[in-house]
Amino acid sequence: MRKKVIAGNWKMNKVLAEANQFVDEVASKVPETDQVEAIVCAPFPYLSSLVEQTNGTKLKVAAQNMHFDDNGAYTGEVSPVMLKDLGVSHVVIGHSERREFFAETDETVNKKTHAAFNHGLTPIVCVGETLEQREANETMTLVGTQVEKAIEGLSDEQIAETIVAYEPVWAIGTGKTASSEDANEVCAHIRQVIKKATSETIAEKVVIQYGGSVKPANVEELLSQSDIDGALVGGASLEAESFLQLVEAGTK
Repeated sequence: MRKKVIAGNWKMNKVLAEANQFVDEVASKVPETDQVEAIVCAPFPYLSSLVEQTNGTKLKVAAQNMHFDDNGAYTGEVSPVMLKDLGVSHVVIGHSERREFFAETDETVNKKTHAAFNHGLTPIVCVGETLEQREANETMTLVGTQVEKAIEGLSDEQIAETIVAYEPVWAIGTGKTASSEDANEVCAHIRQVIKKATSETIAEKVVIQYGGSVKPANVEELLSQSDIDGALVGGASLEAESFLQLVEAGTK
């Protein structure tokens, strides 16, 4: 049985005092079970403080992005070496906002995924379609291609450890949510794409999250689906109580 993974993506929100207060309220209350994994994806300036603050707890800390090279003349970038040195455990790769506003491509997503594994970081690889692409019935083809390119060149063992987050772009921050059946259909398709690239055994190990206006009111229904193994959550992860409700849903 796959564990549920609830990751709160804070995006460009909070100041350090707010981030520390959130972790103070949450870290000790994360359930002591292997059924669910709780992660906060925090802005770069807070990672060191939060890693130290969560040491010895079940709450894990992720970065929201990274460069694929270990070092170099990339002003303003952060490398996987730096993240590993801080003690970060996960990194979000290819979020739709990175693709739309910062020229992220399937190629750079693949490079970053390889770099994450090269440095002992678990990648949370984001895929998803726009409303126009969904209305043109391009969802399965587009998402399938994104997944295929993201995992290209990885070993079966690395693919099994990759977290894939299906986030329909039209549902992010809009209040719109794909129906649980529609979300599960795409997540099941992602698993089939991975199965074709590897094997059923590997595909059944991959954690596939859904993201897109997930909140306490709908998370249980989403997590009850056969191929949805967690959630990558934006707005509803900014408040401690709300985030804990999402994590608790992963234990049911």
